Amino acid sequence: MASSRKTLLVTTPDSPILHRGSRLLCLLLLLSAFCWAQQDPSGYSQQFEGDWNVPDFTFHSGEKLAQLRLHYITLGSPVRDAAGHIRNAVLVLHGTGGTGRNFLSAEFGGELFRKGQPLDATRYYIILPDAIGTGKSSKPSDGLRMKFPHYRYDDMVRAQYLLVHDGLKVDHLCLVMGTSQGGMHTWLWGVTYPDFMNALMPLASAPVEIAGRNRMTRTMAIQAIKNDPDWKNGEYNTQPRGLIAARNIRSIMTGSALQNQKENPTAEKADAAVEALAKAALRTDANDTIYQYEASTDYNPSPMLEKIQAPLFAINSADDEINPPELRILEREIKRVKRGRYILIPLSDQTRGHQTYNRAVVWKNHLLELLHISEARGGPRQDQPQASRFANGVRDATTHVSLCSLYSVRRLQDNTASSPETRGTV
Repeated sequence: MASSRKTLLVTTPDSPILHRGSRLLCLLLLLSAFCWAQQDPSGYSQQFEGDWNVPDFTFHSGEKLAQLRLHYITLGSPVRDAAGHIRNAVLVLHGTGGTGRNFLSAEFGGELFRKGQPLDATRYYIILPDAIGTGKSSKPSDGLRMKFPHYRYDDMVRAQYLLVHDGLKVDHLCLVMGTSQGGMHTWLWGVTYPDFMNALMPLASAPVEIAGRNRMTRTMAIQAIKNDPDWKNGEYNTQPRGLIAARNIRSIMTGSALQNQKENPTAEKADAAVEALAKAALRTDANDTIYQYEASTDYNPSPMLEKIQAPLFAINSADDEINPPELRILEREIKRVKRGRYILIPLSDQTRGHQTYNRAVVWKNHLLELLHISEARGGPRQDQPQASRFANGVRDATTHVSLCSLYSVRRLQDNTASSPETRGTV
């Protein structure tokens, strides 16, 4: 029989046992803090991660999913007005095959979500969802494979809306912004829910049907997988090698020729980079990739651009091979957005092709300006404390502003070395 024994240990303030115990306690606390830091390396304010399920979600195709799982990360805490409505929420949407966690990087989140930055997480409530088909949200590789419902961008945006509105109980957003696929989703938010946000900022995107080289490379990627005999109509046990070509096509298209040359100046280094890309490709999933590329098939908000009500800044870079400026698409389309502006970031050592969207330092001044404009155009709110703001360059300390702009009323030093080209007015 096991025996138990209770021991009463009495110590005095000068007891060496107490001193040793205190040192041990301090050591344990330090180790605990270290482990916590390892688990939460980003260190953003009030970081939370969770899932929200939508029962019986019906897709545009008529297919249904009994439980659609939507994974998300939030930073910061919601701030409510006198009526209980959340007034400091921001939605940030990721690109094809990405996740909300990607935005916690130093280049993106470190430039936007840290203390004193444009979307300071101690003041804003930031929502970073994983889209349908990616990350920890429902996706083909969970088990259904090619029997997973064939989702489209409209389905993805509707699911995001349900997460925000029904799941997180947010009925208005300070800002919707997104990168690449997330930029296209931002355009769809603007035409589908035009009164739901104060501002829109799509990056590395265009509000038109995907055609030309963009469509061609997507189709090539899908064919590279499906034409591989090892794909087995989606019933493979190991990733088909065709996935390498599929992912590499997009890697080249989304990269920067200048940076690729600088990072791989010799044949040996270039070949090593290709090998690294291949290994990275095989860590993804072929069926997920097919669905992700097919999701854009019927994307085309262009006929509805006049519906957009909020101020909108569309930001692209001159070295973006997915959205090359010589097509002049945004110059044409932005004219139909009544409060829209097109900003083209010129090629420089700071840009990274299509993936310039990851480098917030290049474009965050424009985000600040958009936040100022969205409040100035939206009119003062009377339910928040008095604060000074900037409107058309004039300081006005007599108006009242909403939380959406109260936290961003300041200017960063302009980057005069690469002044962007702009089109449109707000």
